[in-house]
Amino acid sequence: MKNPQKGFTLVEIAIVLVIIGLLLGGILKGQEMITQAKTKNIIADFSGISAAYHGYQDRYRAIPGDDNGAAARWTTAPAAVNGNGNGVVVGAYNADCTVVTPPESCHWWDHLRRSGFVAGGGSQQPFNAAAGMIGVQTGDGAGGAIFGGFSGLIICSANLPDKIAIAVDTQMDDGVPATGTVRGMLQTAPNPSLGPATTATATYAETGTNVYILCRAM
Repeated sequence: MKNPQKGFTLVEIAIVLVIIGLLLGGILKGQEMITQAKTKNIIADFSGISAAYHGYQDRYRAIPGDDNGAAARWTTAPAAVNGNGNGVVVGAYNADCTVVTPPESCHWWDHLRRSGFVAGGGSQQPFNAAAGMIGVQTGDGAGGAIFGGFSGLIICSANLPDKIAIAVDTQMDDGVPATGTVRGMLQTAPNPSLGPATTATATYAETGTNVYILCRAM
């Protein structure tokens, strides 16, 4: 006689479903922890760079990048490059710092690094936890207003996934991209330029695919 085939019992099926649920829960929890860690890292970038800027001003009575005494202060080859000392950091946050004559927004990083306020060396912009560029500029890069009111020095962090951008703005400011000290813009390309016509996004939309750039007033 042939032995009848045995199927899974309800208890066995229930155990399998519980295991699958635990695995899915662990994966989702792990993803949430990663998001929270990146959010904290990006907030720390904003706070740390702002503190470095104010520390540099306090020590040298000048703005990094715009400092016209940098070349005399740091003479070890390659010597530091002076800014023009006019109180404005010229250049875009995402400027090409590999050109022969990079703008002051690139020298900003070199001056801060030489002074020890920021780790590393050279004038290349650092990157955030989402692999986006971190940089500074004055308004639209030429002194004009941007983001519906920012005309002074701002620090920008690009390529932030929607969930992280919302969390950063909420924890640092008012959670609204068009108001407050933190402004946001929906990106259509990585590390987007911020020109005179650039405006902040009215509201955040968490779709799972949206990416934003956030800028904060210094």
